[in-house]
Amino acid sequence: MKRLFLLVFVMFFAVLSNAQTKKEVVFSTEPEIKCDGCVNKIKNNIRFEKGVKAINPDLETKLVTIQYDSEKTNPENLIKAFSKIGYTATVVPEKQLVENEEDKDKK
Repeated sequence: MKRLFLLVFVMFFAVLSNAQTKKEVVFSTEPEIKCDGCVNKIKNNIRFEKGVKAINPDLETKLVTIQYDSEKTNPENLIKAFSKIGYTATVVPEKQLVENEEDKDKK
């Protein structure tokens, strides 16, 4: 019984600690994402940056959402990674994202 309790506790702690390090950031880029070639260029290059977990470039909104491990990288390092492939990336404030979603819902 003690082993089971200990195992559950360790698993819970592992899941909890992993959740705290995973973050998400949204970037706008210059030049904007205009085609599948842009999407592929971003996906194929940024995914190799240390700590990147997932990349979602969106042609419709022209934004790139990246999930990353905050213990291995940060938005500043990701901005540098964009510059290596010819893009200037800017973090989109969460407030602006909320406003954009509200505008979409009204239409």
